[in-house]
Amino acid sequence: MRVNGAPVATPAEADHGLRLLDYLREVLGLTGAKEGCGMGECGSCTVIIDGRAMTSCLVLVGQVLDAEIRTVEGLAAAGHGPLQDAFVARQAVQCGYCIPGVLNSCAALLDRESDPSDAQICQALDGNLCRCTAYNRFYDAVHDAAAARHPNGAGA
Repeated sequence: MRVNGAPVATPAEADHGLRLLDYLREVLGLTGAKEGCGMGECGSCTVIIDGRAMTSCLVLVGQVLDAEIRTVEGLAAAGHGPLQDAFVARQAVQCGYCIPGVLNSCAALLDRESDPSDAQICQALDGNLCRCTAYNRFYDAVHDAAAARHPNGAGA
């Protein structure tokens, strides 16, 4: 598998049944994805697997041995620095617990849509729960990041 663009040694057969969340945090030391509910409901552990935002608490390592995985630690290197900057500028970050998952959900959306609508942002954030901030700040930050990525208009 590749994690944040770098090849990762194939885990031992015994690790194939380990949750991806635990592998990222405990084996690779990538602690951005957080354990929230452990049931795929809160989105705190969301990472990008082969271009799709997915909850890593519901994915086993054995399911992603040939996958491209991006965590919040890899977002800036993948061209999503403007997204993180927009979240800070829009004060869309409070306690920070949900933010890695929210950022990954939004980054996966921006990889598919250069100028997402509010409805598309809402759908992308459907699996992410935040109790600290107003979701409208997330929407504003995503629109700002889209504009920063394409300053001459969407898709330019």
